[in-house]
This record gives sequence, structure tokens and C-alpha cells, in this order.
Amino acid sequence: MPHLPFDAVLFDCDGVLVDSERITHVVLVQMLGELGWTLSVDEAMRIFVGKMVKDEAARIEQHTGFRITESWLETFRARRNAALERDLAEIPGAPAAVHAVHAAYDGRIAVASGADRYKVELQLRKVDLFDCFAGRIFSGHETPRSKPHPDVYLAAAAGLSAAPQRCAVIEDTVTGARAGLAAGATVFGYSPGTPGHSSAQALLDVGVAQVFTDMAQLPALLADWRVQ
Repeated sequence: MPHLPFDAVLFDCDGVLVDSERITHVVLVQMLGELGWTLSVDEAMRIFVGKMVKDEAARIEQHTGFRITESWLETFRARRNAALERDLAEIPGAPAAVHAVHAAYDGRIAVASGADRYKVELQLRKVDLFDCFAGRIFSGHETPRSKPHPDVYLAAAAGLSAAPQRCAVIEDTVTGARAGLAAGATVFGYSPGTPGHSSAQALLDVGVAQVFTDMAQLPALLADWRVQ
């Protein structure tokens, strides 16, 4: 597709496609409170957004004296999933943007998330985007390392038979942006200025190519992009 600036477009999920971060962190705050670590939701989001809870086990143990177990994580995921089923909403403009990019790239799009597959698929179904990504969903839980390491983006690019350097990555956190950049992709930072998303300046500081504030801007941004 020589007329397109990229060969494939790789989307993060949480905070880019679905407005899930606050829902997830309300549950996390409740469960950390049960262990004796009192945090506000905003404080928890500053610590945990973009990261896997299990990767922060040492921090949790430092504050609670409790060593995270697989059983505790399973309970967290179950309570989180129930809350997402009840309350999840799309990021404004995301479904229309995804459908436009899907059409422009003849389906050469993927989701590359640090979350577990069940959560990603639940969320995509909830906002009617699963069909756009079916067969092209990649989870950091299934790679040797999750974000900020590049593994999940490298897996997504390989799954689309695309060179990472010819991929666009759509991210909203510094952690995720670092993963896309480490993979060699061109990263676009979504920063609407609301809690749970990294600031525009923070994203620019780590090296994203451009920041945008509204998902409705994405199809034109990708279509008009020229390698700088």
C-alpha cells in the first residue's frame, strides 16, 4: 500500500479505545484498602496506569506486608471484570476512528495491550469493536515482558507481517509510548487532558511523533502523516 504512510496501525486499548482506567482503579483501591493501603483513585492511577498489577507486587508488599498471590490477582480480575461489564464506556470518537482506519488500511490494524486477553476481549465486545480486531488481539500477559518493553508491539507487528518501523502506534501513557518507541514504531500520543492519560508534554518528552487531543482527529492525522 504505497500511498499510505504506514503498513499497519497498532492500538493500545485502555485509555485509547475504552474509558476503563478509573473503573479498574476503583476496584484496585478497594482491594488495596482491604490490605491496609489507603489510596485515592487518582493516587492509584498515578502509580498503576499503564502497568500490570503483578509487576507492582513489590510496591504493594512494601505498603501492606502482603505478598500478592495468584489467588488475590484472580479475585481482583473477577471484581474488575464485573465492574467493567457494568460501567465500561468507549473513549469518545474511538469507534468511528477505528472503523475509518480499519477501512483505510484494509483491516491491517491490531490491539496491543498490557492487559490480559479476557479483559481486552470483554472491553472490545462491550463497545462493539471486537469484529474490527478479531484475530489481531495481542496481550502483554502472553509475551515475555509487558510494557514499557516492546514485546507486545513486536508481536502485533509480526502478526500483521509488518516491519515495526512501518507501524503507527496509538498510545495514551508514557509507559505504552516507551513500548512503541522501543519497538521502532512511530508513536502518536492521545492526550485529552483528563485523569488517567499522560500529559501532552510527558508524551512529547519521551519522543512521540505528535500528540492529539480528540480521537476524531486520528484518521486524518494518519492519512496526512509524512515521515519527518
